[in-house]
Amino acid sequence: MTPLPLDPNWCQASNPSSRVLQMTLLLQSNGIWGAMNSLGAGGSQSPSLVNASNALTFSLMVISCYFSSALVHYIGIKGALVFGTIGYAPFAAGLYTNNRFGTEWLVLFGAALCGISAGVFWAAEAAIAIAYPEPWNRGKALGYWLTFRLSGQILGGAINLGINAKANQAGKVSYVVYLIFIAIQATGPFIALLLDRPENVQRQDGKKISMEIHDRPWAEMKATAKAFFNPKFLLIVLWIGQAVFAEAVYFTYLALYFTVRARALGSFISGIAAVITGNLLGNWLDRSNFSLKLRARATFWTIAVCQAGWWIWAVVLATRFRSIQPTYDWSSPGFGTAFGVYIFLTIGFQSNYLFLYFIVTHLSNTEEVIRNAALLRGVESAWQAVSYGLTSITIFAQVGAIYINFGLLVVAILPAWLVVSKFGADRESPPPHLEGGRTSEESGLEEFSGHPIGKER
Repeated sequence: MTPLPLDPNWCQASNPSSRVLQMTLLLQSNGIWGAMNSLGAGGSQSPSLVNASNALTFSLMVISCYFSSALVHYIGIKGALVFGTIGYAPFAAGLYTNNRFGTEWLVLFGAALCGISAGVFWAAEAAIAIAYPEPWNRGKALGYWLTFRLSGQILGGAINLGINAKANQAGKVSYVVYLIFIAIQATGPFIALLLDRPENVQRQDGKKISMEIHDRPWAEMKATAKAFFNPKFLLIVLWIGQAVFAEAVYFTYLALYFTVRARALGSFISGIAAVITGNLLGNWLDRSNFSLKLRARATFWTIAVCQAGWWIWAVVLATRFRSIQPTYDWSSPGFGTAFGVYIFLTIGFQSNYLFLYFIVTHLSNTEEVIRNAALLRGVESAWQAVSYGLTSITIFAQVGAIYINFGLLVVAILPAWLVVSKFGADRESPPPHLEGGRTSEESGLEEFSGHPIGKER
């Protein structure tokens, strides 16, 4: 297929300035949110309050994700991004007042505001991450997207490590860290206003990006609910669960058993490790000289086997730590063994995350793929609401949640395999075309970014 001619009056989807704006927006919003949580319990001394507030956030995000299509119909994708960023700074402010003054109500209030807005942001950013890149660049684009999200964690970890480098004891991080985070997140709505509207963006293959809703919002919500009950999507619900349940588990593990500066180091190093792994995986998933069948199956089993090994490691350590209640600093004996599992679980989370989007892009036909992306964020939020809620209870924070996550992985493998094993199984990929390295099995997906999702006003 010959690419369409590029219109010089349109902004390309891979335009460097567009990427910088997207990176900045992701960094200041959920990137900084991730930075706070990657400190373990949002940087607090005890994980209970922060995990409970995160459970509230994700519970509300389930609802806001579901209604995001209707909201996008009225205010457009760009408006949804602006709306989606407004709740992050109040949550950071709640963590600041709790850290400095012991105030608890603002943590919960900020978490509620974050949940209402962030669900819309998640759905909008997922649509952009899937719709903007060309089919043969989609894996790399998802890797870049995760890089942008994790850049906030890396930046936050570096800031916190610099401020708390001498804090070689358990406790909470310096409140100065939160002031920096609040300032960064407060710029979110203004950064979102600078992004190009979808109708002004053109992909490198010459295709323009259409993200309009032609159905009424109520019809779109019914279609989204129907897509959830598609057997193929239901079969990956447990796989989504084992992937995202882990975030609360390993962040709580970090808060319970490590000093302040070790937690900051964990935030910094795990972000870098996850960025490297995510980009390598994204490039592998775009290797069209290998069949879709091989890429899907090899990735699935690599993730499954590695995750099993890492969770067994975590189960052994958590069982032992519950009785001895250690606090590890980077100068402590045994630090490497205890710290290493946190790094690997973070890598596993991000690899799982990227692979889930790969699954969604191949799971359905043209008209359903964006809905499935929104459903993925909603189901993810539901699982994380459960995991953060459970880890706010001491016994689950220490061992129970780790046992549950390992069990989820075991029971999720077979249903997910029934879906992944079908990718590319009905036809083998011919040699790749010279048109950007696409294979015929991938070119069938090149139109899905034109699915109507939101009308700009």
